[in-house]
Amino acid sequence: MELVIKKFDELTADELYDILKLRVDVFVVEQNCPYPEIDDKDQNAYHIWLKDEDGIVSYLRVLDKGVSFEDAALGRVISAKRRKGYGTIVLKEGIRVAKEKFGADKITIEAQVYARKFYENVGFKKVSEEFLEDGIPHILMTLECE
Repeated sequence: MELVIKKFDELTADELYDILKLRVDVFVVEQNCPYPEIDDKDQNAYHIWLKDEDGIVSYLRVLDKGVSFEDAALGRVISAKRRKGYGTIVLKEGIRVAKEKFGADKITIEAQVYARKFYENVGFKKVSEEFLEDGIPHILMTLECE
């Protein structure tokens, strides 16, 4: 297993392709949710993923304050191999990168409602009522950094 952390301009064409393919396969195709997956925020992000011999097993991106929210943000959190702890590894690394690279004192996420417990397990707290984002129930959650 290898953990990779890269800014957008450090990604190879193959890495970017693999990231976008995974995101589209899950968020657009599997969830049957046509939406603009490529949103002009990747260029301002740190991309973090865990990979094995088969490719990416878990991924997320870290955005600086002001890109998506007033606070630093984590987004596009995804696991290709679910229920194995890979998502938690990448999530904790994303929190570390947000604090180290962007000086985050608070991190915001738009979480799909079904994943609430996953985020709560690392300290995120629900801060909004449920809302629909592209037809999928979401909530805002924040993490106060130490």
